[in-house]
Amino acid sequence: MKYVDEFRDGRLIESAAKEIRRLADPGRHYRIMEVCGGHTHAIYRYGLKDLLPENIELVHGPGCPVCVLPMGRVDDGLDIAETSGAIFTAFGDMMRVPGSKGSPLEYKARGMDVRMVYSPLDALKIARQNPDRDVFFFAIGFETTAPSTALTLRQAKAIGVENFSVFSNHVTIIPAIRAILDSPDMRLDAFIGPGHVSTVIGCRPYEFIARDHGTPVVVSGFEPLDLMQSIVMILHQLNEGRSEVENQYARVVPWEGNLPALRALAEVFTLRPYFEWRGLGFISQSALGLSPAYAAFDAEVRYEVPGVRVTDPKAAQCGEVLKGVLKPHQCKLFGKECTPEHPIGALMVSSEGACAAEFQYRFRIEELEILEQ
Repeated sequence: MKYVDEFRDGRLIESAAKEIRRLADPGRHYRIMEVCGGHTHAIYRYGLKDLLPENIELVHGPGCPVCVLPMGRVDDGLDIAETSGAIFTAFGDMMRVPGSKGSPLEYKARGMDVRMVYSPLDALKIARQNPDRDVFFFAIGFETTAPSTALTLRQAKAIGVENFSVFSNHVTIIPAIRAILDSPDMRLDAFIGPGHVSTVIGCRPYEFIARDHGTPVVVSGFEPLDLMQSIVMILHQLNEGRSEVENQYARVVPWEGNLPALRALAEVFTLRPYFEWRGLGFISQSALGLSPAYAAFDAEVRYEVPGVRVTDPKAAQCGEVLKGVLKPHQCKLFGKECTPEHPIGALMVSSEGACAAEFQYRFRIEELEILEQ
């Protein structure tokens, strides 16, 4: 198995589409949420919505860590660097995310030392290369990227690097799903479970969704056939009256998760009592802060953090899109004031943002087709 070509085979994808049309009850409307932003981009990129019957609606979930970060946390991180003179390091996804006074790239243009890194280890390397400067890493991501931050902090502690710290914005997926399930304005028939997060946490944490809420979950890969097969599996469950957690992505995701990675997370991090999510508000036990054993590397201990709370621009409807209440194109600013070149909301910036996906793979194509006519 090459694990790519087979999952992009047009004949197999069309076969899955026919099976979906056979299984879908024409008298029923299905709402299936793909939690992960990577799935959202794959759905748009491969035009999978066009292969589904009209009564199957795919709802975009909050599985984009850059998108769910409230603007105030961006401001906090930039304020730390500006007031302390520390070198600000972050993943490329963060560079154009707007705070209330500008994005990290805009701060860089104003003269602040802002550097893009590909991993937390790159940030640690910068700290070792600049022993006379403080360096902090703006850590972000679900359980997918948190282990790399944990292992970097382990190494920093082992070699005694004193000028390195982490501003942790790692969030956890399960509390966000709980918040969605508890939301009175959301009705969902099933979840396409996040593939990347599940490589770390496994499938067992989703069992409460099927058990307590009667909602099927199928953990899926990211190729077009992965997603189509996952929808087939969901429809089989719904037709048979079952609510279970199934693992379509078994070639990558172990049921119990990545145990060494989970041990590293347990050692380095602790759950925060509360953390604010864009669109979902404050959710308890939903984010990771550094444990007392790593307090020396905690930017929130080392520096004075303003704790800014900033609301999104009034016209932007990022929160509604994140919760799946609105489609990206239903936002008043979509494709007008808010574009990838001039983003107002994080959902138009991130490589996993639902607005960026719809703009790139549907809105822009439709716009070009109109111009060609």
